[in-house]
Amino acid sequence: MIDDKEEISTLVELESFLTLVENGGLGLENVAGIALAVHNSSGRPFVAVLDDNHQLLLGRWVTQEVFENGKDLVRVGPKQRH
Repeated sequence: MIDDKEEISTLVELESFLTLVENGGLGLENVAGIALAVHNSSGRPFVAVLDDNHQLLLGRWVTQEVFENGKDLVRVGPKQRH
């Protein structure tokens, strides 16, 4: 279940979230992957941070637009910033 009330509503916000996860800024351990998914009972889209057993470590709601247009960003990861 996702208790976070915040919703990622732009691709820029999604990229920032991905960067934060990749850099360890959320203090999560055993992160193995990130995926876009849909909640089974509500149908609401979210970004899922998964461990190596494919268990949800952290989820953040996303808008339908981010869900539809952020798939490549999640697949290839955020741009490298210098």
